[in-house]
Amino acid sequence: MEQLLCKFKFLAAAIIISFSITHQTVEASSTLPPLQTVESVDLSRYVGLWYELAHLPNRFQEGCQDGTATFSLRKDGEIDVLNSCRDKLDGKMHHADGRGWVIDTSSNARLKFSFFWPFRNEYLIIDQGKDYEYSVICTPDRKRLWLISRTPVLSSEVFEMIMRRIENQGFNRNSLIR
Repeated sequence: MEQLLCKFKFLAAAIIISFSITHQTVEASSTLPPLQTVESVDLSRYVGLWYELAHLPNRFQEGCQDGTATFSLRKDGEIDVLNSCRDKLDGKMHHADGRGWVIDTSSNARLKFSFFWPFRNEYLIIDQGKDYEYSVICTPDRKRLWLISRTPVLSSEVFEMIMRRIENQGFNRNSLIR
C-alpha cells in the first residue's frame, strides 16, 4: 500500500510539474506572433530519407553528428520515423524510433510524434521547398527546430533564404548548430 501511495504522489507531482512547464512555455512564447505553417504537405512526397543540416540545441542530440530522419507511411495512416545520428566521440550510430500522426488534416503541417510512450510532442512544418528538397520543422514553443534536406548540402543562397524565413518566424539563426 505504501508503494502505491508513493507512486501516486510521484505521478501527481509529474502532472503538476508538466502543467507548470507547459503554462510557462505558453506565456513565454506569447510575445511572438503565432507560428505559420506551410499551406499544404503531401505526405506521400514527404516520406523518405532526410539529412539534418541544422538544429537548435537539445539534450536528445548532444554529442551527435550526421543526423538523418527517415519517414514512412503506415497502412493505418500513421507515420513511422527513424532518427539516426553518429556519436562524435566513438562513431557509433544511435537510433530513435517514433510514431506520428497528423493533427491538422486540412494542411498535414501539424503533427504529433511519440518516441517514448506516453510522451507526445507536437511538431509544425513551417517551411518546405516546392519540390520537397528541404523542410523546416519546429515545436510550437520554438524551443526545437530542425532544417532537413534531401541532400547533405544546400546551396548557400537557399540556406540563406531559409535562415531569413525562420528569423521571420521568431527564431535566432545564431542559435542553430550546423
